[in-house]
Amino acid sequence: MSDLKIRLAALDMAGTTVADDGLVLAAFDAAAEAAGLPADGPDHAQARQYVVDTMGQSKIVVFRHLVDGDEARAQLANTAFENAYASSLSDGGVREIGGAADTIDALRTAGIKVALTTGFSAETQRRLLTALGWEGLADLTVAPSATLRGRPFPDMILSAVIDLRIDDVRQVAVLGDTANDITSGIRAGAEIVAGALTGAHDETRLNAAGATHIVDSVRQFGELLTH
Repeated sequence: MSDLKIRLAALDMAGTTVADDGLVLAAFDAAAEAAGLPADGPDHAQARQYVVDTMGQSKIVVFRHLVDGDEARAQLANTAFENAYASSLSDGGVREIGGAADTIDALRTAGIKVALTTGFSAETQRRLLTALGWEGLADLTVAPSATLRGRPFPDMILSAVIDLRIDDVRQVAVLGDTANDITSGIRAGAEIVAGALTGAHDETRLNAAGATHIVDSVRQFGELLTH
C-alpha cells in the first residue's frame, strides 16, 4: 500500500450507498416491453440475468447489447427504464444504506473529498439525490455522458480526480458492489478498490474482479479510510 494519504473516495450509489430494493429489475421489465424484448419465458430470464451480471455499467450500453445494437430500440428501452425508475423514486422506493450519509460526512470532515458515481443518467442521478435529500452531501456527483464512458471504464473516477484536483491516482479509494465497479477502480489506478457486500455481486465475484478489500458496508469502508 502506498504511503500517500487517501484524498478522494469515489462511491457508487445503487447497491453501495443506496438501497432500492429491486427497482432496477422492475424498471428493466418496463424497458423490455418498450423495446419489444420478450416479456416472459427463457429469453426474458436470460436478459434479466444479463442485467444482473452487468450491474454497474451504463444502462444504455446494456440495452444496446440486448437489442443487438439497434440504437433506436436501445434508446426507447433506456428512456422507459429511466422513467420507470424515476417514478419509483417519487413513490419513496429508495433509502440510504445504513450509515451512508454519516460516513460521507465523516470522510469529508477527515479531509477526504467524496464523489458519488452511478451507471444511471445524470438526470436520474439528480432525481435519486433529491429523493434522498442528498443534494450537496458529496463534493461531486458523476454520471456517464457523451464524453464520459460508464463502467467498467475508468472515466468517471478519473474525471473526479481532475475536477477535484487530486494529485495522484494512488490517493483514490473506490467502493462499489459490482465487478464493474472494481474493474473501473483498478483501471483508474486507485490505491484501494473495495467491494461492498450490500448489492448485486457477492464476495466471490468481487474478489475475482480484483478487489483489494471486501467490506460489509459503506460504514466499514469509511472506518478503513479514517482509522
